[in-house]
Amino acid sequence: MKHVLYLIILYLFAGQLSLCAQPNYDFTKIKMEKLGRGVVAIRNTPYDVVVSWRYLSTDPQGVTFNVYRNGKKINPIPVANCTFFRDRTTDVSAATYEVRPILPRGKQGISGSYRLPANAPSGYIEIPLQRPAGGLTPDNHSFEYIPNDASIGDVDGDGEYEIILKWDPTNAHDNSHDGYTGPTLLEAYRLNGERLWQINLGHNIRSGAHYTPFLVYDFDGDGKAELAVRTSDGTIDGKGKVIGDSSADYRGKGGPEDPRSKGRILTGNEYLSVFSGLTGEELATIPYIPPRGNPSDWGDARANRSDRFLAAVGYLNGHTPSIIMCRGYYTRTVLAAFDWDGKELKQRWVFDSNQHPGYAGQGNHNLRVGDVDGDGCDEIVYGSCTIDHNGTGLYSTGLGHGDAIHLTHFDLSRKGLQVWDCHENQRDGSTYRDAATGEILMQIKSPIDVGRCMAADIDPTHPGVEMWSSDSKGIRNVKGEVICRRPRRMPTNMAVWWDGDLLREMLDHTTISKYNWEENNCVPLLRFEGCKANNGTKGNPCLQGDIIGDWREEVLVRTESNDALRLYVSPESTSYRFHTFLEDPIYRISIAVQNVGYNQPTQPGFYFGPDLKGPFRGTVIP
Repeated sequence: MKHVLYLIILYLFAGQLSLCAQPNYDFTKIKMEKLGRGVVAIRNTPYDVVVSWRYLSTDPQGVTFNVYRNGKKINPIPVANCTFFRDRTTDVSAATYEVRPILPRGKQGISGSYRLPANAPSGYIEIPLQRPAGGLTPDNHSFEYIPNDASIGDVDGDGEYEIILKWDPTNAHDNSHDGYTGPTLLEAYRLNGERLWQINLGHNIRSGAHYTPFLVYDFDGDGKAELAVRTSDGTIDGKGKVIGDSSADYRGKGGPEDPRSKGRILTGNEYLSVFSGLTGEELATIPYIPPRGNPSDWGDARANRSDRFLAAVGYLNGHTPSIIMCRGYYTRTVLAAFDWDGKELKQRWVFDSNQHPGYAGQGNHNLRVGDVDGDGCDEIVYGSCTIDHNGTGLYSTGLGHGDAIHLTHFDLSRKGLQVWDCHENQRDGSTYRDAATGEILMQIKSPIDVGRCMAADIDPTHPGVEMWSSDSKGIRNVKGEVICRRPRRMPTNMAVWWDGDLLREMLDHTTISKYNWEENNCVPLLRFEGCKANNGTKGNPCLQGDIIGDWREEVLVRTESNDALRLYVSPESTSYRFHTFLEDPIYRISIAVQNVGYNQPTQPGFYFGPDLKGPFRGTVIP
């Protein structure tokens, strides 16, 4: 019942929302993570420490909190209207901060603590990394390793997250390019920098943005997250065990008969493996579905289209999470769903566009997951089409491939969820559609490849979530009206809830900025000095989302030296208290699939922004 309380409170407080218009998950049965208090303490200035923690749906609605430093209570009155406290102290030594809920006698709640080290950096948690050694390709070219995308999972069952990080070699390639790559590495780290394991996917898994989507989630419901990823002969698990034939080498040599095969993998075994999130040990391996077969069946003979992979988590039965592995989106498209019960992988269904006319060529470089039709089970929003929870086609718009996509409740006046998508076909531009039916609600046609689109509530003077793209002729509201024709310095890559109000901020490369709706421009709020973004023009962090602390989001980025991660936490006061976004399945899955293809920002399965009504406001603690 705990999640039912959360969503009912949220929807009723929103006033204009209809319960039946939202995803219809049965929260009495759905298997979600058991979250801890998520306490974090960040030194904002040498004498200003901000402490932040989660408000959980298991908490009584009127719960208040006490904050302790080294065992001594430091809040003069109970913290009631937010889950944030500012500790002004002259003590710069190490300190343990603890947060305890204040409950009636005999009642027990979840407490949490965080150890702030002496001389802690300002604004972020520093997570030291053990940078792997580079190597040489068969044609004698050297490569090094750079931290790339990351995910989160509670690998030990303590209610707090660890980080699973992908290391990309510096010679990683797009599918359209030939050439050898170094192997992709996956590692697990605690927030204190302790490395738990390393998995080497091996030289038979090519490295690049489209080859290695990885899923971190508690698939079997034992309270500890697993890792699911495509593997091959030569993959080495976290305990040093080799999967399959360690001597197999499927890489093309690029000889005179086929010079463009160099480094490409056109044949050989592929597997789907599940690993322990705690130890990296291989738990199960089965043949990968969808199989490669003849690469030409996917649109070309050099694995450009056959090796376009996506992956997702979905509550396909409405109760437990499934693994969804996908292949192809430019032409043929195949999705396969699996369940992991802790002992074996069982196939649930396979969807193949060869058997479903109208669904080929509709996929994006990313996907979204959620209960779009209100039946309590998740669908996969696969670019311009949507696959139902039972592995059949729900609908296809026929608008084709695109680079960005957003799923949430955009418009309080409409029931259900909506999708904002952009298209590459130099014809259809950007489209806003009903997520349940595919009905096009707004379309801005364009003669160019529209490579970016963004959705975020950034303007409180217009209801709902705003939308824009690289060729949307300005920022649009949910009615399709242009509210700003030429916004200045308007990013289209990522977004983040950061500064404490209910509007969303822009996240682009290493800068968080806020849209000024009166001046029609974006104003920088914070720059991550000494850090770098990932994936070229995509400019995304390793991860963005509500990872720790209160309802606002954190940003995980790599340092310029590539030997550490920094988890930036908002130091801004807030006058709002919300349950953590992590308790919403659509939001939590949007974190799990953020590393898939071209990274997209998190989005919840309900409207969140300044149009919410109800007793959310508190008093800002000065």
